[in-house]
Amino acid sequence: MNTVQPIKDIKTIRNMRSVLRNQSTRNELLFILGINVGLRISDILKLKFKDILTPKGNIKPYVKVTEKKTGKTNTFYIGAVVKKVIETYVLENQPLDRDTYIFRSRKGNNKPISRQQAWNILNNAAEEVGLVTRDMDGNIVYGEIGTHTLRKTFAYHAYQSGTSIELLMTILNHSSKSHTLRYIGITEEDKKEVFLKSNLG
Repeated sequence: MNTVQPIKDIKTIRNMRSVLRNQSTRNELLFILGINVGLRISDILKLKFKDILTPKGNIKPYVKVTEKKTGKTNTFYIGAVVKKVIETYVLENQPLDRDTYIFRSRKGNNKPISRQQAWNILNNAAEEVGLVTRDMDGNIVYGEIGTHTLRKTFAYHAYQSGTSIELLMTILNHSSKSHTLRYIGITEEDKKEVFLKSNLG
């Protein structure tokens, strides 16, 4: 399996969001939450409405989760974009059972969608916006989008907007700067851009 990369182009992110919004608010929220909070998909899928809503039904300003992979407690904060999509989704799901999984399966049981289903949702949208190409048999021949793309997209854009590597290491629970740089997909092309944009004097 190839290593997935972040979605670096903002226009492509917006196009992906539009495709997913047209499918359902649930799918849009899966994408928007994933690219804005930096959690692994396993931690996103286990979220319930009670994790993000107060007993009175208000959206919490932040959420604490225990990471499945590391066992560490992580806190993520809910920004304006994420909050707006959550508000829409909560309205669509009234009357709301707070013990329901946010990304619940549509099979009628109170279980979240599977990691494979999340992968399918993202890859189908990625194909619509041209990030992924398939052959006649449905096999991917170009592009590699996965559930981890969401977390990497968050980290890449956080870094590009000025977040320090040290802070990103803390958020992602990484142990070295080099690992974080590899993780967010900093390429030779990115390095080249720094030099080309540097026209001092």
